Amino acid sequence: MLKLVHSPRVLIIAVMAILAGCAANPLPPSSIGDMIETKSAPPTVAPAKATFAFEQLTGLPGNAADELAENLGNRASAANLNLVRRVGAPATYRVKGFLTAAGDQYTTTIFYVFDIIDANGNRVHRIDGQEQTGGNSGDPWNTVSGDSLKRIASRTIASLEAWLHSK
Repeated sequence: MLKLVHSPRVLIIAVMAILAGCAANPLPPSSIGDMIETKSAPPTVAPAKATFAFEQLTGLPGNAADELAENLGNRASAANLNLVRRVGAPATYRVKGFLTAAGDQYTTTIFYVFDIIDANGNRVHRIDGQEQTGGNSGDPWNTVSGDSLKRIASRTIASLEAWLHSK
C-alpha cells in the first residue's frame, strides 16, 4: 500500500492557497456605464454647415415617439440647427434615438441614447441620459408626460449643440 505522509506545513500552504483564491477582489466592480465606449470624435464640419437627419425613434410607443420627434424638431429649430426633414435626403449626420422605460408603482425612469452617425456610418458621438416621472403598476409608458419628453428633447439638443461647437 501507498503511504501518504502529511506534513502540517504542506497542509497549511494548501489551505492558504485555497483561501487566497476565495478572497474578494480589492478593486470595486465597474459600473455598466464604464463598459460602454463613449469616445467622441470632433465634428467634421463647421456648425453652420452641419445638417442633421433624425431617424425614426426606437423603443417607445407611436404617440410618445411623435411627440418627442416634434419636441426635438422644435428645440433644434430654436437652436438654429439645420434639419433635413425628408427621408433619405443627404445629411452630414444622422441621429438615431433609442429609448426604454422601466418602473414600478412609485417611479418610472426613461433611459435614452442618441447616436450621432457620420456620412460613412460611423458613430461620432453619443448622448445618453435618463428622466424620472411618476410610476404605476402597468405599462411604464403610460406615466410619461409631455413635460418629460420636452426635457429629454431639451437636454438632447443642448448636448448636440455643445458637441457641435466643441471643435
